[in-house]
Amino acid sequence: MTQFPEALKDWRARRRLSQLELASEAGVSARHVAFLETGRARPSAAMVVRLAEALQIPMSDRNTLLTQAGFAARYPGRRWSDADMAPMRAAVERILGQHAPYPGIAVDRMWTVRLMNGPAARLFGPLGLAEGGSLVDLMLSESAPLLIENWPDVARRAASRLRIESASQGGVPALERAADRLGAVTGPVTDAPGPVTPTILRLGDRRLSLFAVIAQFGTPEDLLLEDLRIELFFPTDDRSRQALQDLSPQTDQEVSCPQIGSDL
Repeated sequence: MTQFPEALKDWRARRRLSQLELASEAGVSARHVAFLETGRARPSAAMVVRLAEALQIPMSDRNTLLTQAGFAARYPGRRWSDADMAPMRAAVERILGQHAPYPGIAVDRMWTVRLMNGPAARLFGPLGLAEGGSLVDLMLSESAPLLIENWPDVARRAASRLRIESASQGGVPALERAADRLGAVTGPVTDAPGPVTPTILRLGDRRLSLFAVIAQFGTPEDLLLEDLRIELFFPTDDRSRQALQDLSPQTDQEVSCPQIGSDL
């Protein structure tokens, strides 16, 4: 219990909320929040969850907050092989499998690739990216500026996204360091951006212009599901669309993710 008051105060500071603002979000009095932060009042488990929801704290950190307040962790961390994860496995399999001949991957909160479909394996494999690999490491590699035609644009957007995701998790040093390095990239940027910033890859004589659509589970109550994010890549022009079709065999639409049932 001794750690909870400081932890609550720290999370409130990260979210840049006053005691009054947090109290309003959580539907309690500012005096009660003050008492919780000084240790003069003890929270119930329901109050810890209520405050965590108001502060938009990730589930793993909500578990920590609960244990700091003297309660058991509430949010489990299942494995893909668990029986009750079967519907979720099927959903991810269908999304990634049916996305062929376009590449699709599933990544966790640290941008580690957990799953990828056949087109993604063929497209990103030569770049050194496979299941278990890190998108952040690829972005920070020496090869990224050589392979990505509009590297300054992509680096700037990636830095912004990393900072947003780090802030949502209460601050992640690894993501912040990566954002700082990508944010320091110099070079010409697009003067008249379109609806999205594409990633333009140069692979030999092929030029692929791609944008990503991101999907997440809508009501996660599990650490694995909260962390998992599906990124589906689409071509921005006919030449890129044809290149992806040429790279993929006809059987791709019948192949999803051979390791989707393995433990993450």
